[in-house]
Amino acid sequence: MTAQFIAPISPASQLSAARIAAFAGHHAEQCLIEVVAETGSTNADLLARVAASGKDALRAPTLLVALTQTAGRGRAGRAWLTAPAAALTFSLAWPFASPLQALVGLPLAVGVTIAETLADFGVEVQLKWPNDVLQGGRKLAGILIETATAPDQQLWAVIGIGINLSIPEKLQEQIGRRTANLPAAAAQDRDLLLGALLSGLAQNMWQFESEGLPAFVERWNRLHAFAGQQVAILDQGKTLHEGKALGIDQIGRLLLQTDGSSNPIAIMAGDISLRPKEG
Repeated sequence: MTAQFIAPISPASQLSAARIAAFAGHHAEQCLIEVVAETGSTNADLLARVAASGKDALRAPTLLVALTQTAGRGRAGRAWLTAPAAALTFSLAWPFASPLQALVGLPLAVGVTIAETLADFGVEVQLKWPNDVLQGGRKLAGILIETATAPDQQLWAVIGIGINLSIPEKLQEQIGRRTANLPAAAAQDRDLLLGALLSGLAQNMWQFESEGLPAFVERWNRLHAFAGQQVAILDQGKTLHEGKALGIDQIGRLLLQTDGSSNPIAIMAGDISLRPKEG
């Protein structure tokens, strides 16, 4: 095997596309990697390039990492609040040959990827349906996936990920709930972490393309934060359902065992929220 030189760790205020690529290895060798100092939203930037034509059009899977993101978004257009250097924020644009409806369970597969990668760094996390990563019951990372069709009719998924590194106390108060931060040891070399995440994402996107969500269902259920617990499903603050969370099915629906029903009901992801039931 040919020895490969990897430069020393860059300062925390910097990221290196070359080092990220080196750590990602052959699984992501077709991916373009870009690092910018600041942008509004990495998802919005890549979506604009999906819509572009000519020399500005996306030609290959592209990872866009921002040191600072000023207008990040979560589900249903909610703001993703962060501070400079307080989170690892990046998006991956990935082309799919599958039809749009086949991508419904993609956030769940991405959640599995993040959890399995962090486990390699000694960080044990759990998954909250449909698109949050928790540590100790607190949100550590969020996922936002948006899809768009390019002028050449190529379908792209833009996978936005934010991982908390050091969220200040005042910002946590503004968010309205306590969040988790990635342990310092795992975040020491952010290029290494991003390279590992990109490698895992590339491998799992190919697997998702060929096998679909069923390849990830058992893995997701093993990481389910609320398995066997009583939860409430909310829509704009209103309780729609209450019951015991059982896990997800083969198409990514949350299975909920409600009182008085012999069979679980299946909840489709949408603009709804899951909360553990008090008491």
